[in-house]
Order: sequence, then structure tokens, then C-alpha cells
Amino acid sequence: MTVSAQVDNQTGLTPEVEANRKADYPVHSLFLNRWSSRAFEEKEVTQETLYTILEAARWAPSSSNLQPWRFIVAHTEEQKQKFQSFIKPNNRLWTDHAPVLLLIVSNKFRQDGEPSGAHAFDAGAAWASIAFQAHLLGLATRAVGGYEREQAREVLQIPAEYELHAVIALGYRGAPETLPEDFQQRELPNGRRALNESIIEGSF
Repeated sequence: MTVSAQVDNQTGLTPEVEANRKADYPVHSLFLNRWSSRAFEEKEVTQETLYTILEAARWAPSSSNLQPWRFIVAHTEEQKQKFQSFIKPNNRLWTDHAPVLLLIVSNKFRQDGEPSGAHAFDAGAAWASIAFQAHLLGLATRAVGGYEREQAREVLQIPAEYELHAVIALGYRGAPETLPEDFQQRELPNGRRALNESIIEGSF
């Protein structure tokens, strides 16, 4: 059964988020309600839903409109088995249950062959768009850095000019009880450091 997120009409926050997160300044509830879970239901994500999420990423901000991002998609069992061959064992304890896996890569070069200084920055913007659009459609995402990059490059035949970023697990959020016990205790929205700890006025 899909884990539904009931929203408090006064705050716009789900109960689990309201108990674990507090904004220093007023922001849209979307930014607090989206969090990275590990529990996924064994429920199909339709191609229309998947492509709607990727369409949002298509419109992410992009330096010189180069759109350096590419999304390698695995949603069939055969495709997911390829991903499972390079995801580290501890992460496979939960990523194996996600109905869709994506690998975000970006082209390190501009069209004239010169290095792009913004390709990774732009790929991060695309990832954020994926995460927020998925949340708006009632799905969950989690980025995975624990995988063997060179093995992934070989298995997926990724050209040298592309840098590999994160694997994204995508699907409908499942019950925490479906996770191994040590993961269950961490299946909560996490907090953030205070905003003033991230702001540097003028210069270091």
C-alpha cells in the first residue's frame, strides 16, 4: 500500500516533516516536505509519469543553454540488473526495490571542444528538478553516490567525455518496516544547519 502524506492545512507540512524540520524563514512547504527516503513500494512507475519527471529536468537552468545532462534510465529488470552490478552492496539493500534507477551524467565539454566549467553545476540543477517534480507527483527520490563509477562507465558504455554523478532511486514511498532494521531508524526527514551558518557576507 502506498504511503500517503497527509498535509496539515495550516502549515502545509506533513506530520513527519513538522516534527523534524523547521525553516528559519518562510518558504514554500514543497521544500520541506520533499525528503530522501530509502523505502520504496513495488509499484510500477508509468512511462508517462517518468517522462513527466524528466521533462521537468529538461527545463532546468543551463549555462549558455548547453543542457549537458543526460539521464540513463533503468526500469526493466534487465536494465536494473546492469545497475545492480555496480551499486555497492549496502545500497543494494534498498535500491533493489526501487522501480526506477537513473544515472545522471554530464558532458564535460562545450560544443567548441573547450572544457565546460558549469556542466556539473547544471546537472545538479537537473537533479533538483527531478526531485521536486517527483515529489509533486507523489513519488520519492534518493541520490546514491555509493557505486563503482568505472564499472558503471564500462557496463553502460558511457563515453569518456561524460562525467558520472549520482544514481537516483525513484518510486512510490514504501513503509519503513520494509527496510533492514538499521535503515528503518533513519527513515525520517533530516534537518539542516541554521541558514546563518551558510551565509558569508561580502567575503571569507
